[in-house]
Amino acid sequence: MAKKKAKKVKAKGRAKRKKSMTKSQFLSTLSEKTEMSKKEVSNFIDTIVSVVYEQATKNGVVIPGLGKLVIVERKARIGRNPATGETIKIPKRKALKFKIAKVAKDKLAPRNTIKSKKKSKSKTKKKNKK
Repeated sequence: MAKKKAKKVKAKGRAKRKKSMTKSQFLSTLSEKTEMSKKEVSNFIDTIVSVVYEQATKNGVVIPGLGKLVIVERKARIGRNPATGETIKIPKRKALKFKIAKVAKDKLAPRNTIKSKKKSKSKTKKKNKK
């Protein structure tokens, strides 16, 4: 007997996910826009990344127009193992935090600028009639 091929069924309501730009595509785009060679662009990006890593460990770094990268201390806390329900102690640790700049938020994900007009209801006191 021949095996039947299973059809892949897309779940309803799920949007097709777009693929991110690869490093090679990123370098090519920058190379075209800056008229630099891919190797020069690659070295420049590597230098930027190393400076960001170095500065983030000291006191954070601001990337103008993009955001701020900082290291924050997470406090020790009590957690729960979801499989067993056992209470466990989670030690303090360092974590990276990236706060997106307002300029980037406004450009990439603008908020709805249409203001809804709400009818203002005037508050009136009811007078009791005798």
